[in-house]
Amino acid sequence: MPRVETTADLLVHDADLLATLDDARREIAGGWVAVTGGVVSGVGGPADPPPAARRSVDARGCLVTPGLVNTHHHLYQNLTRSFAPALTGGLFEWLVTLYPLWARLDEEAAYVSAYVGLTELALAGCTTSTDHLYVHPRGAGDLIGAEVRAAQDLGMRSHFTRGSMSLSVKDGGLPPDSVVQDDDEILAESQRLVEAHHDRSPHALTRLALAPCSPFSVSPALMSRTAELAERLDVRLHTHLAETQDEEAFCLERFGRRPVDHLSDVGWMGERVWLAHVVWPSPDEVVRLGAARVGAAHCPSSNMVLGSGLAPVAELRAAGAPVGLGVDGSASADSASLWLEARTAMLQGKLRHGAGSFAARDALELATRGGAACLGRTGEVGELSVGACGDLAVWPLTGVAFAGALSDPVEAWLRCGPVAARHTVVGGRFVVEDGVPVHPGLDEQLAVHRRVSERMQAPV
Repeated sequence: MPRVETTADLLVHDADLLATLDDARREIAGGWVAVTGGVVSGVGGPADPPPAARRSVDARGCLVTPGLVNTHHHLYQNLTRSFAPALTGGLFEWLVTLYPLWARLDEEAAYVSAYVGLTELALAGCTTSTDHLYVHPRGAGDLIGAEVRAAQDLGMRSHFTRGSMSLSVKDGGLPPDSVVQDDDEILAESQRLVEAHHDRSPHALTRLALAPCSPFSVSPALMSRTAELAERLDVRLHTHLAETQDEEAFCLERFGRRPVDHLSDVGWMGERVWLAHVVWPSPDEVVRLGAARVGAAHCPSSNMVLGSGLAPVAELRAAGAPVGLGVDGSASADSASLWLEARTAMLQGKLRHGAGSFAARDALELATRGGAACLGRTGEVGELSVGACGDLAVWPLTGVAFAGALSDPVEAWLRCGPVAARHTVVGGRFVVEDGVPVHPGLDEQLAVHRRVSERMQAPV
């Protein structure tokens, strides 16, 4: 009996459906979940008396899920959202157009883009997000530290990655000289940031990972040395891989190897690693990635916007690779909604393998447990079970968009809509309440964001 004897901090009760995403994938009509001290302290249904609580939320007419987990993002890119000169090219053209603008990043820009971007994610039910900040202009200051402050101000659970680029145009790469660094500088700063911000405790709000940008922007030596540093510091590894066919051609020309072979050569084929996109692995490479338990951040909207392709999600999952969802940056249809990514993942799955091959529950699994596995946090986030983080989203299933959707709340959640979260809760604390961000600084930060965006988008 999931009875809680002590008074809970928060009780969410009488949900039309509580989708726990626990090991048994329990779905409880009329369900409730209690959070105490930031951790789930009880889960039950109508037959299970709920605990007394300091605060109660009536979830009638709603689906309650674990908070969604975003496994790939570039928060700073909302400063150049829908930038007209970059809208018609593929990945390489898009990057070359925007690198000179991103070279203007500074601490103010990093803070305000993180504040606005994390708020946007929370409005769509995201409670844990990663960020991949790989542009570090000379003299820009502590960009990762600024992002951490924004996440702490908002109360969002965050995995920041210290990205890097070491190959500029003169070295055969794509970025300008002003945003690349040498290997020793990158590794020293990576270690400093891990020591300053990485919280190893259970239910941590802030963690760090190391994330060289991509095969076409860093040297093999940096990839290898970063893997060695991550092993020594016991942190995770992240990079872009197999996103486009152009990348495959680049790797074959420069390294004489396909991207997955290159990944293996530099010591990145292991459970510590999760990759962004993974659109173009061969069938054999899918098997190898799965056997190594390398995770994949599926970014369906971005892959369509840039014409990159349709990732083999079902095949990766069948091979044993953890697969989560990512909103990506301003490539991602210029929107940062994990609800949208879940819906798009469902539609792409049906497009690839047929209408019965990929359901709303598959997409919800990617957005929760799959993301948790990519981040090494299975059992902590992405599920509602006793002892897990008290992170949840309450989704309204009422109004015009849901009229007639009576038979299956989970399918209705993605097939109908669009829908934003009514409440988003991180560690038992509201980040979004009644559809409105709780932190009082949003209007001020939006004004700062407008000013910084105008500065960044000014003609080069």
